[in-house]
Amino acid sequence: MKKKLKDIRPGQGFCSGPGGLGVEAFARWYRQAELDAWESIDFKAVAAIAKVLETAEKNGKTVFLMGNGGSAATASHLAVDFCKTAWCPGKKPMRAVALTDNAAFLTAIGNDLGYDKLFVRQLENLLSPGDVLFMISGSGNSPNLLEAARFAKKRRAKVVAMVGFSGGKLKKAADVALHVASDQYGVVEDLHMAVGSILAFYMNQRA
Repeated sequence: MKKKLKDIRPGQGFCSGPGGLGVEAFARWYRQAELDAWESIDFKAVAAIAKVLETAEKNGKTVFLMGNGGSAATASHLAVDFCKTAWCPGKKPMRAVALTDNAAFLTAIGNDLGYDKLFVRQLENLLSPGDVLFMISGSGNSPNLLEAARFAKKRRAKVVAMVGFSGGKLKKAADVALHVASDQYGVVEDLHMAVGSILAFYMNQRA
């Protein structure tokens, strides 16, 4: 029987760990939590995301990655992987940019306009029709991501999302969503990174 996952606010620490275990037992519990989460992955969604990335690559469009906290780090990491690991000689490189990396622009927006505008204000400068927003979120309810998703629709851009917990509002707002059904932030973030690595390595290994 599948565990019912709660819809959470961004940063809400709904981590129902076992508590009171020694290190080895806790490590085994965590490993099992990851294995259980892998069983929730819809690999058709992984394939659908790959198709969106391949289309953007073929048409010379840009993939903009974004997230908050640990998901911001994943966005930065995957932007590098999509530009470098996904490319091999003789193939057209992907254009990928992490909107989490310009500290000066981020703090200017946050200070002057508010945190909810963190990504949409950058996209007002950068986003073109056919581009891709690649959003990474544990809760799926981050206001700055949801606002960016709404803006993307107006600009006729695609929205891809990797989410956890219940999937939140972002799961419904995205054109393609990869849902990690776990209530553990660490597990969700680990699998988001793993799926990103799968996508980058697949892009490199295509026939």
